[in-house]
Amino acid sequence: MSLVRRSNVFDPFSLDLWHPFDSVFRSVVPATSDNDTAAFANARIDWKETPESHVFKADLPGVKKEEVKVEEEEGNVLVISGQRSKEKEDNNDKWHRVERSSGQFMRRFRLPENAKV
Repeated sequence: MSLVRRSNVFDPFSLDLWHPFDSVFRSVVPATSDNDTAAFANARIDWKETPESHVFKADLPGVKKEEVKVEEEEGNVLVISGQRSKEKEDNNDKWHRVERSSGQFMRRFRLPENAKV
């Protein structure tokens, strides 16, 4: 019996610890907001530099373009932030599993000194 299982075999850093009593307490104790936002906080963002510009691509499923803010802070820091809200629940439904996260995220990137912002 393994205490560690891989959630993604292609990503060696995505290790989930096995919790033997997790399924027992999940029905009694509601999920915390930390668990809800953990996956969203790890939003995948690619950054490449071309001769003309810096290009950022964010993988934010379920987030509309209008819900994402891109700002500049002092010191050539680019800030990408946003929020994904929980869907409205129908009290007649019984959820067995919810894997889509909700909450806020913010990522900061320090641009090179010679970058024109």
